[in-house]
Amino acid sequence: MYHSIKRFLIGKPLKSQAAGEQKLTKLKALAMLSSDALSSVAYGTEQILIILAAVSAAAFWYSIPIAAGVLILLLALILSYRQIIYAYPQGGGAYMVSKENLGEKPGLIAGGSLLVDYILTVAVSISAGTDAITSAFPALHPHHLLIAVLLVILIMILNLRGLSESASILAYPVYLFVAALVLLIVVGLFKLMTGQVHPAEHTPIGTPVAGITLFLLLKAFSSGCSALTGVEAISNAIPAFKNPPAKNAARTLAMMGILLAILFTGITVLAYGYGTGPKPNETVISQIAAETFGRHTVYYFIQGVTSLILVLAANTGFSAFPQLAFNLARDQYMPRMFTVRGDRLGFSNGIIFLGIASILLILLFGGRTEHLIPLYAVGVFIPFTLSQTGMCIKWIRQKPKGWAVKMLINSCGAAISFMVLCILFATKFNLVWPVLLFMPAVVFLFFVIKNHYTAVSEQLRVVDQQPEEIKGTVVIVPVAGVTTVVQKSIQYAKSLSDQVIAVHVSFDRENEKKVEKRWEELHNGVRLVTLHSSYRSLVHPFDKFLETVEQKAKKEQFSVMVLFPQFITKKRWQTILHNQSAFLLRVRLFWKKDIIVATLPYHFKK
Repeated sequence: MYHSIKRFLIGKPLKSQAAGEQKLTKLKALAMLSSDALSSVAYGTEQILIILAAVSAAAFWYSIPIAAGVLILLLALILSYRQIIYAYPQGGGAYMVSKENLGEKPGLIAGGSLLVDYILTVAVSISAGTDAITSAFPALHPHHLLIAVLLVILIMILNLRGLSESASILAYPVYLFVAALVLLIVVGLFKLMTGQVHPAEHTPIGTPVAGITLFLLLKAFSSGCSALTGVEAISNAIPAFKNPPAKNAARTLAMMGILLAILFTGITVLAYGYGTGPKPNETVISQIAAETFGRHTVYYFIQGVTSLILVLAANTGFSAFPQLAFNLARDQYMPRMFTVRGDRLGFSNGIIFLGIASILLILLFGGRTEHLIPLYAVGVFIPFTLSQTGMCIKWIRQKPKGWAVKMLINSCGAAISFMVLCILFATKFNLVWPVLLFMPAVVFLFFVIKNHYTAVSEQLRVVDQQPEEIKGTVVIVPVAGVTTVVQKSIQYAKSLSDQVIAVHVSFDRENEKKVEKRWEELHNGVRLVTLHSSYRSLVHPFDKFLETVEQKAKKEQFSVMVLFPQFITKKRWQTILHNQSAFLLRVRLFWKKDIIVATLPYHFKK
């Protein structure tokens, strides 16, 4: 049944040779890897207005120069990441750049920041998508957490089906969203230019506003920079592109930058022109669409595709997280399970881990987007800063042709990114302080994993020294009673060694005598050792007995094996009807030194 459900949800396994068919074209990659950046248009302007609203609606005109500053940063990042794509066509983005040019620790900080950022990408995108859904259908607002969790599971299953298939499905809502917003912007601007929107609804640009401060403007700017999250995703997933991967990735990055600039500028101008302000239960885009088209068919179409893109923006995280986790695991900073491809040739363990982590984050923050976005922005601007700084070091060291211009581009990107990072910490410290706790913890975990793999490698290395000679094996068979399963186990143990000991742990003296009597009647030539447990503990007396046997066996150069008889029920659910004492003993013995643990299964036929 499990396999039938798995095949239905995920599809049939793909051969390893089909990996090339899973590569992405530019249009598919734009849909899959740019959905996060493009979707941030739906809340980037709103985050600026939320901060300005603390003064008054008259301060909304500041959103225009703030948006211009965000666009300058966008241009710097696009040019900078374009250089990273060509310099590191193997992918890995900020992690690879920082590790190679700044050192191991900066590389791990960049990699850890991006891993956390991709978890936040999923949480923020799904939360924002849920907000859009409940804005159109207010009756669903009490169920927003359940909706968010179900949406994460849906996107996770979609990604488990494979890169190419999920990209094909994603392309439609992404391009529908772009078309819908372009339509909204064109019609909205036409209404503004033809005077169909009364100019009294917004304050003229340049109007002095009482209470406005530099601190508040910087805070609004840092909030607007949330529109730039996801820009780095393409540089992390270059190997996913069709040949030539670097060239296709660079072109896709340029296409994404142009679309993002057009949509973000258009929505910001419309919000200012309409005098739109943030509302607790309705998004800014919903208000603009309602003002432009009325709450009719086109409005619901825009809300529908906006909800879709916000939900599917989580796919950027699902695309980039597994690839980055693979790079870190390949360098032994994450568990090796993240290097394994699943049935559909995707890194399934990374996808599943990301889905579970993002669900926990959504539940922890109650699905409140505004509480997640500051952490989200910090998580992305740390690797922004490190990667651009790393590229500067690279150009200084290598001095390739045209390095001065490349150096200037990356220097600007590094400086602006660092400035935004400082602004985020200065203006939103009460929201972003957890970064100072979890980032050292993540890097520490990386080193713990690395040290473990290093220690394992040293112990597994073949050396010239001859291993200790083993003259034989003592086989110990735990028995709960005299049964067919036990008889078969004893026969098998005797075929392995002439030193076999059966061990029975008794809680009751009367039952103990019955077992001993029945054992004598078998005449199998194997000694039965009975251990009485006054405190009804199975593990402790057996453990003590093994210590005694181990000491004697070591002196005589014998190994010790514990052979567990294990009956297997015909139906899996029937397993819970039986005592799992053998399982507890096995778990205990797995951690003991120099003990061989083996299981002999006996399958029931009915």
